[in-house]
Amino acid sequence: MAKRFRADVLVCGCPDCVEAGAQETLFSLKEEVRHRGLEDEVRVIETGSRGFCATGPIVIIEPEGILYIRVKAPDVPELVEEMLVKGRVVERLTYTEPATRKRIPYYREMPFYSEQTRIVLRNCGLINPRSVEEYIAVGGYRALERVLFTMSPQEVIEQIKASGLRGRGGAGFPAGRKWESARRAEGEIKYVIANGDEGDPNCFMDRSLMEGDPHGILEGMIIGAYAIGAREGFIYLPYEYTLAVENLSTAVRQVREYGLLGENILGSGFDFDVQIRLGARSFVGGESTALMHAIEGMVSEPRPKHIHTTTKGVWDRPSNLNNVKTWAMVPQIISNGAEWFASIGTEDSKGTQVFSLAGKVNNTGLAEVPMGITMRKLVFDIGGGSPKNREFKAIQIGGPSGGVLPASMLDLPLDYESLAEAGSMMGTGGVVVMDDRTCMVDLARYFINFLQEESCGKCVPCRKGNKRALQILTRITRGEGTEEDLETLENLARVMQQVSLCGLGKTAPNPILSTLHYFRNEYLAHIRDQYCPAGVCRELITYFIVAEKCLGCGLCIKICPQSAITGAKKEPHVIDQTQCIQCGACFDTCRFDAIAVKSREEAPKEVVA
Repeated sequence: MAKRFRADVLVCGCPDCVEAGAQETLFSLKEEVRHRGLEDEVRVIETGSRGFCATGPIVIIEPEGILYIRVKAPDVPELVEEMLVKGRVVERLTYTEPATRKRIPYYREMPFYSEQTRIVLRNCGLINPRSVEEYIAVGGYRALERVLFTMSPQEVIEQIKASGLRGRGGAGFPAGRKWESARRAEGEIKYVIANGDEGDPNCFMDRSLMEGDPHGILEGMIIGAYAIGAREGFIYLPYEYTLAVENLSTAVRQVREYGLLGENILGSGFDFDVQIRLGARSFVGGESTALMHAIEGMVSEPRPKHIHTTTKGVWDRPSNLNNVKTWAMVPQIISNGAEWFASIGTEDSKGTQVFSLAGKVNNTGLAEVPMGITMRKLVFDIGGGSPKNREFKAIQIGGPSGGVLPASMLDLPLDYESLAEAGSMMGTGGVVVMDDRTCMVDLARYFINFLQEESCGKCVPCRKGNKRALQILTRITRGEGTEEDLETLENLARVMQQVSLCGLGKTAPNPILSTLHYFRNEYLAHIRDQYCPAGVCRELITYFIVAEKCLGCGLCIKICPQSAITGAKKEPHVIDQTQCIQCGACFDTCRFDAIAVKSREEAPKEVVA
């Protein structure tokens, strides 16, 4: 009989929490529990991420569901004494809601978590990802058992089709239709593949899932392989994801030992095994054909898709590729039924989506929410709005090749169809929140620079088009652009969309087209007025201090990297323009809005001189 504990202390072991000191916290907790003789009552477990790790190290106490943030080793004796011995919450280590400044100890009551519907991330942060026993204890592999002994392959496919599950890797293709196509493809040897190669900056959903719940992915893959008729599978992920590689490798070894992988799984007569393949993290490496080339040991670059990979994929054999998040949803669909999954989300976008919230938002992290949630609810209810109550300006959604959507579209439902109509895309779910100090021209330049560096260079439209677009955008941010440049950018973008070889080139123009559509006046300000309204493009702005507002607190003097600001205490300060490099540090630091930014033509003459 399994041993029961009165409390589980869950310590997040994700890379972000580890960087913040989680390993020291974990060691201290184990030592303190041992020192107090609580080993038979309290279990200390290292888990994956619960998705809120910008506030790490995270410690959760179950069964109470109390979440502590920024728990360092010196905090441990107090935490153990108060929480585990006396049963009292350590208020100073709990989360403070930004808007109300109210402390919320229970994570289920935090807006960040209470608004979520967790299917993919259901186990992340709550179980030991290196323990197959813990996964089984929360219902793991029961869906597999049901499939192997009570369902035919076609019945499994029909369940997935009826659920409305669409691939979460970016394209949103119906998973059931893809599975059916792979099953019907000719050939005895077929493969199923899990794509864990996310190359988007600011995206870490796949990594967190592979670190926090590897068995959920494996169970989904085994079910999919049974339905499709595959006997071999691959999990492809970047070698840089060291913790994900370790936890997946452990999971594969454990399920083989339990008879859940390999020959004659659970005595059902079904054979299936998985190999883990590693590659270098890259944006184009996540494209299906590029990934399959990498599995074959070739250069990770895409090929034309005249024939679908479900017909000719790895080594020209039928291959069914889904994102790791898609595979993790499968066991839940089998366990709870297609109707349950289809009841979540919208008519055409079923289930949930995992968004990674980054940028100018109070609550950064992973949020799994029903498809169709509004931008307003995601950014303000879950994300907590912009820091320092700055004005919300826009979000960029769908990764680096996604579109930018303005604040006027706050009530837009975030689903595949609505986003496409608005000039953006769901992508893998990366969301970057921007406030009024984000320059849209510079933002487009940033993402195009990323995309031209990530391009494999195989096709001319992407290779040359991104480079040319970057040159034009850079000129505009320097005040050297012309209005004809805007027409050139639009024409270039349309050509890239139509004739690029793969999804990278076809979607790369989205940041350009969306910012031109929604923020054209900002481009024109750079060109006509030689001014960056957001105060970002250095060549076009001048910072100066408004004497009437300056209280002489000295914060700007301390933060200036060039020592360009002088002034006596409680007296208005002055910026020496010969020393100022327009870094904006003083602008961001001033609490009294005493730092102003204008074009050089508009700034007071004595300031520019």
